[in-house]
Amino acid sequence: MILRFLKPLFSHLDGPLLGLLALLLLVSTVVVFSAVGENSERLVSHLTNIGVALTAMLLASHIPPQRLMQFTLPVYIVGLSLLLGVALFGIVVNGSRRWLELGITRIQPSELMRLAAPMMLAWYFHYKQETLRGRDYIVAALLLVLPVGLIAKQPDLGTSLLIAASGFYVLFLGGLPWKVLIGAAAAVGAALPLAWNYLLHDYQQQRVRTLIDPASDPLGAGYHIIQSTIAVGSGGLTGKGWMAGTQTHLDFLPERSTDFIFAVFSEEFGLIGNLFLLLIYAAIIWRGLQLAAGAPSLFGRLLSGAIVLTFFTYAFVNMGMVSGILPVVGVPLPLVSYGGTSMLTVLTGFGIVMSLATHKKLVKT
Repeated sequence: MILRFLKPLFSHLDGPLLGLLALLLLVSTVVVFSAVGENSERLVSHLTNIGVALTAMLLASHIPPQRLMQFTLPVYIVGLSLLLGVALFGIVVNGSRRWLELGITRIQPSELMRLAAPMMLAWYFHYKQETLRGRDYIVAALLLVLPVGLIAKQPDLGTSLLIAASGFYVLFLGGLPWKVLIGAAAAVGAALPLAWNYLLHDYQQQRVRTLIDPASDPLGAGYHIIQSTIAVGSGGLTGKGWMAGTQTHLDFLPERSTDFIFAVFSEEFGLIGNLFLLLIYAAIIWRGLQLAAGAPSLFGRLLSGAIVLTFFTYAFVNMGMVSGILPVVGVPLPLVSYGGTSMLTVLTGFGIVMSLATHKKLVKT
């Protein structure tokens, strides 16, 4: 009787994807426990975050595509309004205006736009699919530029670039011509000197300089990269063993439970562990793209594809940052780093992917 009750509850979850996500969350629990120094309170908090995020994924998997499309425009408008509120009335923390005080709580609207921006573009292309023209790509680009520009202004370059990437994936999957992509890439390349002089803040320029030569400021801006690359390299082939990482447990490694948790994992489990972790990520992305390809509507295919490819981008940027091949931008390793907001956003996104794949009725509106 209990199984009969539970079966409809889990009916829209994809078994292979759920199993892979559960495996990654298990890896996360193991490495977070080591990273927080056996702190049982932090571990309980992490497990609570996982429980909340999995519940959100379960609920999201039951939202039919029709309902998602009805929510898209209001959610985008609310998110954009909140970003404007941040620009006008936001709270400044550590030199950045990213938070909005709502009386009983404090929110970071940029997190909402991680899903709202690609949803909005997917909804727009679905609405225009029968009469799609070149100007529609321009409108879609403007819909993306608005939130990205507001988030970059906070400043939060890392989040703004990742949201821009999620929107780009929708544009690309929506059929943006290659000649436009090549032209846009050339324009971005030509604009880099202007961006360096007029758009990037001093600390952002310093991050790029540090990437090129971390030893120029080993105890300051270069400290994070130097310590993380030492941890990654010292793991060797098989690692030093769980709970035995010296860079981690002697407090050399900063932000070890969040942004630099990949360095903790690399030091303790080595190259073999890293290959295993990469295999899990690759399998999740592959299965996610399979579900995206099987979605019965253009909205579903575009949104699912963007969510899965954005997940890939987050993982690539974090690993590149920790390994010293990309600047430090404060991006967590998805579903591994400690932190409730990121985990909630990622698993809710995968719940949407499952919903779009398992609700087979075509979206007409």
